[in-house]
Amino acid sequence: MADSAHPYAKKTETKSKSRSRKRRIVDVVLPQRVRDLVPESRAYMELVEIERHLDMTVMRKHLEMQEAVKKPTKVKRKLRLFISHTFSPGRLEADEAEAMMPHFDLHIEGRLLDDERMPVGRARRKFTSFFKRVIVELDKAKYGPDQHLVEWAHSLERSESDGFSIRRFGEESTKCIICFFLDYQPEHATLEPALARLLGIHTATRPAILSALWQYVKTHKLQDPSERQFLNFDKCLEQIFEVPRAKFSDLPTLLNAHVHTPDPVVIHYDIVNDPTEQKKQMCYDVEVDVDDPLRQSMSNVLMSISSQQEIVGIVSKIHETVDQINQIKTRREFFAQYAKEPQDFISQWLISQSQDLQVMQDTVGNPDGERKAEFYCKPWTQDAVCRYFYRKIQSRRAELEQALGMRS
Repeated sequence: MADSAHPYAKKTETKSKSRSRKRRIVDVVLPQRVRDLVPESRAYMELVEIERHLDMTVMRKHLEMQEAVKKPTKVKRKLRLFISHTFSPGRLEADEAEAMMPHFDLHIEGRLLDDERMPVGRARRKFTSFFKRVIVELDKAKYGPDQHLVEWAHSLERSESDGFSIRRFGEESTKCIICFFLDYQPEHATLEPALARLLGIHTATRPAILSALWQYVKTHKLQDPSERQFLNFDKCLEQIFEVPRAKFSDLPTLLNAHVHTPDPVVIHYDIVNDPTEQKKQMCYDVEVDVDDPLRQSMSNVLMSISSQQEIVGIVSKIHETVDQINQIKTRREFFAQYAKEPQDFISQWLISQSQDLQVMQDTVGNPDGERKAEFYCKPWTQDAVCRYFYRKIQSRRAELEQALGMRS
């Protein structure tokens, strides 16, 4: 009760509230005086130091994860294609609506081989999401120029599926060519054989191709030492680009003539009308690019706020506890000094409070000292009086000169 009655105690509480608005690492450090009084606090300070190193490590890993999530990290997976067909004989019925002509169905399906190892609850990527187009070319002599090509095109309006079927009428065996155009995200390009052997990459994104070319230039020191914007090609690059040197800004233009759209995956398949053969299923493995599963896991960790909220709550409690310890330390020092020298402490405390009150009220001068006669018996008093009268005389003189000037 006695503590809360003092203005000094109120001032301490106000300062603690202002400090609580902005937390810093210094706020969790116990004062040296408290550490001297309580030896057990050394264990707490050791934990604070460990926490500081741990926070630095977590922050560094957090930034690394953010950078990794921004990059379109891809990994290679095997997509297994299943191709089969079935023949259906014709059926003659009295009702023409129920009659059916002989036909065959070509079934094209697929799935990732790593699907079984995917985390539980994660959506499985569908087969059709890996391709932009699929073209099936049948025998043109049998099906004519209008029926021998069948094209499936990826559409955002159509839901993804694990496969599709193509039906054509006829009962004769035939051959077909199936072309799968992979849907690269982001877009990829294929290098010409000579440039691909030189750079060591066959199909990649254009930035990756340009980066590989720049790495080749740096490795073989092809940059002009006097004109850094120019590249002096070696025999291999000069033979490919057909120029001895070029600007670095011209490399994308030069590359355009030596890259093209990736070739499709071509599969030759025989559709045989044989009861023993048509039940067989042909399998083919194709390498595709998929998002790294760790990327999604890192995104989930970055988006998770439950653990962060728990940590923030614990840190807030630590700050509040340290603030309470600081307040208790301040009160202890207050009463310890009061108990040691009560009269001198009260005098010094009143002087301090008076100075604080003057600062708060913007009071100029020293009103308490000016009320005493000793204040005017100091050496500076005579000089101050002379300066005062001099300013008064100069002010009166200026007034008289101004009045005489107006009369004239």
